[in-house]
Amino acid sequence: MLKQIRALGIQLHLDDFGTGYASLSSLHLFPLTGLKIDRTFMTLINQRRDYRAVVQTVIDLARNLNMDMIAEGIETIGQVELLRQMGCEQAQGYYFAKPRAAAEAEQFIEAQLAGKSIAA
Repeated sequence: MLKQIRALGIQLHLDDFGTGYASLSSLHLFPLTGLKIDRTFMTLINQRRDYRAVVQTVIDLARNLNMDMIAEGIETIGQVELLRQMGCEQAQGYYFAKPRAAAEAEQFIEAQLAGKSIAA
């Protein structure tokens, strides 16, 4: 079923990677577009060397598997800068925008596409 979904051009990312029961040995079995590293690792990435090591390892793993890597839970410019240094090209979190109702999200996206600025 996942292969059929990918055949439609839909991207598939494994959410909350690094927590739970995700098996490294089965990553190649699924037609994934990318990995989303769990926000748990982002909260203290600037303070904990072991968290930085895990994040760097996931970035390298994704790159070596030709997958995207998205960091979840980004809340500070310090996290953004560190992720850039580590080679992570995609991130999401409150730093960029807080969750919005559907109509408000549509306005936000339309404004961004039109080059207008709406506060995040």
